[in-house]
Amino acid sequence: MKRKWDIPTNLASHPSVRNVMMYLADICGDRIITGQHTQTMAMEELNLIREVTGREPALLGFELLSYSPNINMQDTDEECMKEVRENRDTLTRAWEWAGKKGLITFTWHWFSPMGGHSKSFFTENMDYDPWNAVTPGTPENKALLSDMDEMAHLLKPFADKGIPILWRPFHEMDGVWFWWGSRGPEPAKRLWRIMYERYTSLHGLNNLIWVWNAERKEYYPGDDVVDIISRDMYPTAHEHTSRAAEYEAMTQIPGQPKLVLIGETGVLPDAKAIHREKVGWSSYMTWSKNYCLTEEYNRFEVLREMYNSPYAITRDELPELY
Repeated sequence: MKRKWDIPTNLASHPSVRNVMMYLADICGDRIITGQHTQTMAMEELNLIREVTGREPALLGFELLSYSPNINMQDTDEECMKEVRENRDTLTRAWEWAGKKGLITFTWHWFSPMGGHSKSFFTENMDYDPWNAVTPGTPENKALLSDMDEMAHLLKPFADKGIPILWRPFHEMDGVWFWWGSRGPEPAKRLWRIMYERYTSLHGLNNLIWVWNAERKEYYPGDDVVDIISRDMYPTAHEHTSRAAEYEAMTQIPGQPKLVLIGETGVLPDAKAIHREKVGWSSYMTWSKNYCLTEEYNRFEVLREMYNSPYAITRDELPELY
């Protein structure tokens, strides 16, 4: 039977996109790709993993928050600005990782395109209305498209080189804590479709693999604009399982089968259990800072076991996909 879940929704996708999706499909239910989020130029998490395990994650996540065009430098606080300063120029690290042929995923804590203060990607710090943002001709819509276009220009060099990106915009879409989810599913789904259409048709970002990130079906924008589905989870510290129930719930969301990832996690899954139970997560990405750098959530012994498991894939084990 011909499978469809490794076929990109964008028919103009670069061959590297299909290569990555085919690989994710081939390993699912058997092995899982190791992944780690980073948010600073220092990439302390990557250094810690090398030190503890002697290996590197196959997938590295990069944060784009400092590339937001509308960071309010006049009305902010030191916590916000420290995060912005530490994050500046991290795309150079993504280029270095691409040179090593590692898998890349981008997360964008998008400061609200208009107004807001401090960390204005949080709903509590802005009054930007997503309904106005998806209404053509409004000031909010013009600001939205301007921000989208600026980010597209930053992503275009990756597209020109055929470097595949697991693109996870509007993450945790079904949460009211971020501005894009603050008014419910309808404007959130429209935001997704606006970006998809603009980035594929206008900007030709044919290297993007579109990763939807939420848990609730009513926020799903449609099979025609989503390549992969994912969810974030922060289980009890040191609780390492296959997360089979969460996986099964995710498979019920799309109309046709889709690859499924753990977009973010605070606690490492159990690769052996994933293999034994044939649970289809293709990859996971541990969150940054204390989730990786301390043993508060994951003991270093467990981290070492994961990176040396025959059922977990590290960077040295990746085939050349691009």
